[in-house]
Amino acid sequence: MAAASCTYSPVTRPQLTLSSSSSMSQEYLKTSYNSSFRVPKTRYHLPVISMRLESAVSEVTSRSWNPSVLKTETPVLVQFYTSWCEPCQMVHQLVDEIASDYAWQIECVAVNVEEEPRIAEEYDIKAVPIVLLFKNGEKRESVVGTMPKDFFVAAIERVLAS
Repeated sequence: MAAASCTYSPVTRPQLTLSSSSSMSQEYLKTSYNSSFRVPKTRYHLPVISMRLESAVSEVTSRSWNPSVLKTETPVLVQFYTSWCEPCQMVHQLVDEIASDYAWQIECVAVNVEEEPRIAEEYDIKAVPIVLLFKNGEKRESVVGTMPKDFFVAAIERVLAS
């Protein structure tokens, strides 16, 4: 299985990184625009889908970050994503399943790094998708890129057991 992630930083432009060979041309992957956290000009090639419709995963903003993630006694799974990132959409489907499977044990939330860059910078998020697991306001586990559901479940079980 190929792990994929979308890389970004405040200085550089997003790049899709694939760990196995891909049929996508290098020219397609190169985007040019002036600032980070913006949808690349090639967005018409990517299906930009709102991942939050009919989802068990709630959206977190800067205002709701502290009460939803840091000040809660319930363990929290946080998915960092961008709307144009295809691997993020795949991970969101897994996180949505996990939110249903662990409905009474953990809270699942998502942060759009384009809209909430301060949160991403605070946790040194350089690539999406990334999932961080918090317990008692502390980051306990992380899963980077597209991974099988078992990776997420194992991380959740470790956090619940701690």
